[in-house]
Amino acid sequence: MRRALPLRTRLAALAALSVAVAVAAMAFAAYFFFDRELARQLDVGLARESNRILLQLKQGDWYRPDERSCQWLAAPACAQLVTAAPGGPALFPVAPEARGVAAGTRAEFTGDVVAGGLALRVRTVPVRPGQALQVAVRSDQVAQSLDRIRRVLLLAGAGGVVLACGCGYLVARAGLRPLARITGATRHIAETRDPGHRITVRGRDEPAELARHFNTMLAALEESLTAQRRLVADASHELRTPLTALRSDIDLLTLGTPLTDDRRRQVLRRIGDQFEELTRLVDDLIELARGDEPRPDPEAVPLEAVVGERVELARRHWPGVTFTARLEPALVTGSAERLARAVGNLLDNAAKFSPAGGTVAVELTGRRLTVRDEGPGVAEADRARVFDRFYRAPAMRGVPGSGLGLAIVAQVARAHGARAEVGSAPGGGAEFVVRFPPG
Repeated sequence: MRRALPLRTRLAALAALSVAVAVAAMAFAAYFFFDRELARQLDVGLARESNRILLQLKQGDWYRPDERSCQWLAAPACAQLVTAAPGGPALFPVAPEARGVAAGTRAEFTGDVVAGGLALRVRTVPVRPGQALQVAVRSDQVAQSLDRIRRVLLLAGAGGVVLACGCGYLVARAGLRPLARITGATRHIAETRDPGHRITVRGRDEPAELARHFNTMLAALEESLTAQRRLVADASHELRTPLTALRSDIDLLTLGTPLTDDRRRQVLRRIGDQFEELTRLVDDLIELARGDEPRPDPEAVPLEAVVGERVELARRHWPGVTFTARLEPALVTGSAERLARAVGNLLDNAAKFSPAGGTVAVELTGRRLTVRDEGPGVAEADRARVFDRFYRAPAMRGVPGSGLGLAIVAQVARAHGARAEVGSAPGGGAEFVVRFPPG
């Protein structure tokens, strides 16, 4: 597999190619301009010279130049009179068109001939009936000038391309320096497994913005890993208690000393309760491990139906508590299963802290779910942490539970764009509110 060229090399090559195309276009345009301009100046000089000789012919003071005059480099180079009939000496070849000018059948014109190995530019103009004047100058100087211009343009273009390549490499290197820092940071994180590394951000351009977003991503990753480690540590701590109790009761059953039937039934019942508590704890941990994201295929969930179903289940599970419900229709996009789990946790929490014969009031109005109980309420100092994982208020340490129920409520609420809050009920007790965003 061929290794791809580094990005800075490709950018430098692209810059050199762009400059080469631009230089080639400018060189072609400049060469075309010089070619036309030099030819125009040559023709203007020929016209001026032919007009001067015509004036001398009319005044009768023009003399015929010698045969070497066409070798001169400056005007007047050479001139000759031609007639309509062929014949007579000539300094340079006479084209048939020139005879036509002398005969009056063709207008004056300018053309090119070769005489004695020299390239000549010739202008033919009529003098009198049956006679025409041809004035010629050497045009090889124009070709030599164009050749020099071509070499200069080629050298300048090549130098410009080389300079552009070098400058492009330096610019690409400077522009990609933030990307190099990001690459170094990713390599460092991959080697050390430490997302606490940050990239130094300089400037306000696009690479700096990319670096800032990368730092934000690293901060979120670090927070996620920290929460994951904390969850594992807290879960290990919480699992240790039921597992230790289970081990003790199982050891008690396997002892050689026989147990009475009542004692055996008591131990077995306690083992069953511990298994049930352990199962609930594992289920809560699995729910928390799902994160804050809703299901990949969200659906429109009639929240009033979900809440009504959970209220009926709570009435059967908590026969000593009265549940009242006032539910208005509310359509929420998300997961019915997770919403039902969160509502059930709120109802179980309210029933658990309600006195015997107490009432739990459930309301769903304007996409606002409220659960009120008549228990001791949540102290002001505990409200900021009541939705944290495994947090249990000091006054409630003796109440059964894992401290994960309300954490699941907060997580499900965030996953559905809602916000979970806790306060005091008007008549005493706790009031939990979940506010869903507008539909």
